[in-house]
Amino acid sequence: MARNGKVSVVGAGFYGSTTTQRLAEYDIFDEVVLTDIVEGKPEGLALDMNQSRPVEGFETKVTGQTTGQAGEGYEAIAGSAIVIVTAGLPRKPGMSRMDLIETNAKIVRGVVENVVKHAPEAVLIVVSNPLDEMTALAASVSGFPSHRVMGQAGMLDTARFTNFVAERLAVPVSSVRTLTLGSHGDTMVPVPSACTVDGNPLTSVMPEADIQELVERTRNGGAEIVALLKTGSAYYAPSAAAARMARAVAEDAGVVLPVCAWVDGQYGISGVYLGVEAEIGASGVRRVVERDLTEQELAALRTAAEAVRAKQADVASL
Repeated sequence: MARNGKVSVVGAGFYGSTTTQRLAEYDIFDEVVLTDIVEGKPEGLALDMNQSRPVEGFETKVTGQTTGQAGEGYEAIAGSAIVIVTAGLPRKPGMSRMDLIETNAKIVRGVVENVVKHAPEAVLIVVSNPLDEMTALAASVSGFPSHRVMGQAGMLDTARFTNFVAERLAVPVSSVRTLTLGSHGDTMVPVPSACTVDGNPLTSVMPEADIQELVERTRNGGAEIVALLKTGSAYYAPSAAAARMARAVAEDAGVVLPVCAWVDGQYGISGVYLGVEAEIGASGVRRVVERDLTEQELAALRTAAEAVRAKQADVASL
């Protein structure tokens, strides 16, 4: 198998380490770099992952690197075509994503400044919360073209919605297609008009009240997991989503995925990072893909855009 290039993951918590493992097991990269400020943690995780290579049958090398507050160690990410930013504090029970904004803004700012220094040609994939705001901040701090900065949220929220529908109807997840747009939070916009089960409209196989119940559960999907875990937040599904986005970039796949991308005129919305469908390739977001929405869905998407616009403006100064 041909392997090519280097991808880096900043943050060796459960999210970052699981994302690193998934990327390595794809066996399409020469190297996956994992960094963290906790001394020895990324090196130890990398050593463990490398020792799994004979069992899982992949050759991609995993490199761990401790980084310092002044940017020491970030030279390990040099030459990365993709950098995934997972650094930041996770939520605790009772916390909203917005409760993390000030602390995580400082962390993300520092990370992105080092990415600019050592991997200036990289595509940035942001997963730190609050997602839409941190993606906008990363774009502002990096100065990268907007197509090279995107956030992971829509894939995760869509996966949650799909799983809930499949469970409720007792059908394979592969038979269900769903979609969420908007923000990663209270103004998330599930799109029932785009949802199908075995090719049939979701509205034809599930009562409206049940759809709305699952929509609300999707909006609160992360909080539900945080409440159950008590000492952490989700990482299996989020890492799967982030890794798939990175793979789409690495393979120049041209696939259409729901991501947080810069919107400039689509859906009558401009000048904001928002959850939309986008065609993903080696340059990052090739284009935002518009679909026909119902009047209600379009109105909800525009409302979400205005809600996140104000918060994105505020976070730029943090």
